[in-house]
Amino acid sequence: MRELRGIGASPGGAAGPVYRLAPPPALPPSAETVDPAAEKAAVREAVLVVAADLTRRADTAVDATAAEVLRAQVMMAQDETLIDAADIAIDGGADAPHALTDVLAGHRAAFEAAGGYLAERVSDLDDLRDRLVAACLGQPMPGVPDPGHPYLLIASDLAPADTAGLEPDLVLGLVTAEGGPTSHTAILARTLGIPAVVRCAGILDVADGALASLDGASGVVVAGVSAETVRTVNADRLAEIERRARSQGPGRTRDSHPVALLANIGSARDLTGEVEGVGLFRTELLYLDRSDPPSHEEQVAAYRDVFAALPGRKVVVRTLDAGADKPLPFLRLADEPNPALGVRGLRVARQTPTVLTTQLAAISVAAAATDADVWVMAPMVATAAEAAAFTESCREYGLPTAGVMIEVPAAALRAGQVLRHVDFLSVGTNDLSQYTFAADRMCGDLADLLDPWQPALIALLATCAAAGVEAGKPVGVCGESAADPDFALVLAGLGITSLSMAPRSIPAVRESLAAHTLDECRQIAEAALAAPSPEAARAAVAVLRSSSGWATGAPDEDIRIRG
Repeated sequence: MRELRGIGASPGGAAGPVYRLAPPPALPPSAETVDPAAEKAAVREAVLVVAADLTRRADTAVDATAAEVLRAQVMMAQDETLIDAADIAIDGGADAPHALTDVLAGHRAAFEAAGGYLAERVSDLDDLRDRLVAACLGQPMPGVPDPGHPYLLIASDLAPADTAGLEPDLVLGLVTAEGGPTSHTAILARTLGIPAVVRCAGILDVADGALASLDGASGVVVAGVSAETVRTVNADRLAEIERRARSQGPGRTRDSHPVALLANIGSARDLTGEVEGVGLFRTELLYLDRSDPPSHEEQVAAYRDVFAALPGRKVVVRTLDAGADKPLPFLRLADEPNPALGVRGLRVARQTPTVLTTQLAAISVAAAATDADVWVMAPMVATAAEAAAFTESCREYGLPTAGVMIEVPAAALRAGQVLRHVDFLSVGTNDLSQYTFAADRMCGDLADLLDPWQPALIALLATCAAAGVEAGKPVGVCGESAADPDFALVLAGLGITSLSMAPRSIPAVRESLAAHTLDECRQIAEAALAAPSPEAARAAVAVLRSSSGWATGAPDEDIRIRG
């Protein structure tokens, strides 16, 4: 057996034979173009084939975010500038596959140089290139294998077209050599409830068909396990899934301290099963890949669909989180040297205030037409003055509960002052980690700095929670760290009042909270906060739990929370 270590990205255990993504097509040697017209026709036919395939995948995707990314790829493929540039390359002597490869290489370099959101789309361009080349050569599209039985999927990383069609009953677990815990692949794995490990060096050396096991919490992957180990791990996993499916009701500790467990969604279609409410409604999916913003009426309809599905329950709406690092054509924002630190989130309202006011008006109309308890929050708030201005805007449109996201360290450090002007805080740990450690979320080499168990991040969370306790106002967490059953204990112990995550992650977190008292959670939080490193924080919590004799599995039947 061989033990490999990566970063746990989606909790749970899984085992089985490993299979890797189908490789991209090999580009044949360049040949002199005999019939330029035929090569240009081949480019157009490839675009039609790939666009149709990606559209089909988008229409059947289980994740709304993945569907939107796929539709963005369709727009890239159908872009006339791409086709025109390929024509020019063909007139220069290239054949269709080489023309497309060369043109997309230029786009790739431009995306990398732009940084931020565009740099994150480099893998989408690579995937689009491989699909177009495969179509030109008449070869199968690269992607997820189908060996006819459940397996562990291994890859360098996954493109949205690959992740969009993942089936949890077939893909038992996922291990990538690259990526990070906040990458699209990791987030989708948590959404689907697929155990996953990212940034696992050596995983691509494991042969197809070899038996392996993975632990999505610790990041440990063991290659060369026995068939008996595979049966045991998967039996335990099924028992755990069945046990958690029986656990219902609101989130609370063993001594009945409430910790609301809410869902992260992008649209009404993401609402699966019964949830307490929504802690993060990402409205930007309505705006993606449009040359004009959605109309007031269109926004009202989209928001009303979500609100109507949750009568009497809380729905926290995040206003448009876009800008230079998430470019939207209709915003027409100027290029920036460092987009991640530029005009994004609430800052867009400095240049185009009507985008925010139109959205607030639409949210207000949709809320008035339903019985949902609608809260509104702004992203990328840095100062108390910004928070006050946003709250004033919400009040003008009849929205009674206004809050802000804490993603900027400056806002976290001044959480008490911010809370004087808002009704609640919601900490986005993904971006807060990125800005605290000056580590780009898409830079796999720095993925260890984005570990939510980093003591510096926990210290900022503690500051926000303490400010909420002092002000008597709720402070939630809507970053992916909320989906970690162990880290949820830390958050509850710090004083966080709600945790928002992918709906499939809620049962495991509910079960973890129900097995511990609030005092135990506080001791866990203190141990994590005092640790010098993420590894030490995890170890300290593990030791504390085992030495105290606290429950580590499902709560007893008499204390299990039921709806």
